[in-house]
Amino acid sequence: MKITLYQPDIAQNLGSIMRLSACFGVSLDIIEPCGFPLTAKALRRTAMDYGEPTALTRHKSWEIFHDSHKDSRLILFTTKGATALDQFEFRPDDTLLFGRESAGVPDDVHAAADARVIIPLNPDVRSFNLATSAAIGIYEALRQTQQLPAAL
Repeated sequence: MKITLYQPDIAQNLGSIMRLSACFGVSLDIIEPCGFPLTAKALRRTAMDYGEPTALTRHKSWEIFHDSHKDSRLILFTTKGATALDQFEFRPDDTLLFGRESAGVPDDVHAAADARVIIPLNPDVRSFNLATSAAIGIYEALRQTQQLPAAL
């Protein structure tokens, strides 16, 4: 299981998702460019006390990511999704893709996804925060595939 962020706009969301990935033991991919400087120093500061971001892979563009991504299904979380999260069946090797906070993903990325998932929410609101969406999505995917970390 893997989380992938498409050109994230907000550094704090990346930091939260880095910690989320560490806590659940899943890798994190970032498709650049980001809406903020993504330096080695910034990554170390963002990781805080969770150690070096060793399970982080950076891709310089969507094309580079897409060309190298052939080993698992690409599951796009989107407000334009076709399948509600609670109705979708995850597989252990899925890649969960989350779009930019400001714009989601472009049409070509949307079309390249193997599946599209929407997190049901109150119709009077627009969407969840990116880090919240990633937490909801990865938890459900790990729960379904019985890959959650063991309870203490």
